Amino acid sequence: MSAAENPRAAAGDNSQVGGLAVDRLRSIVERVERLTGEKAALQADIKDIFTEAKSAGFDVRTIRVVLRDRKMDRDEREAQEFLRDTYRRALDLL
Repeated sequence: MSAAENPRAAAGDNSQVGGLAVDRLRSIVERVERLTGEKAALQADIKDIFTEAKSAGFDVRTIRVVLRDRKMDRDEREAQEFLRDTYRRALDLL
């Protein structure tokens, strides 16, 4: 295989492989791996907090709903509550 056919040979190192910047690719993969590890640790911490809340007598499902609601803006939350109430009335749940 000639240097023109083999990008490694043309570059003389591993800085480019198949038109890819190897160092950049490695950096991206390593950053995702690091963040994935941090995410797992954070998820474990969140689980511990929910366990603490449950042992303190709080309803964890309700806390999750409150957390979800806090992410929404007021108008969106009110629209969701209106629809939920409408559906509950339709199903004789209110």
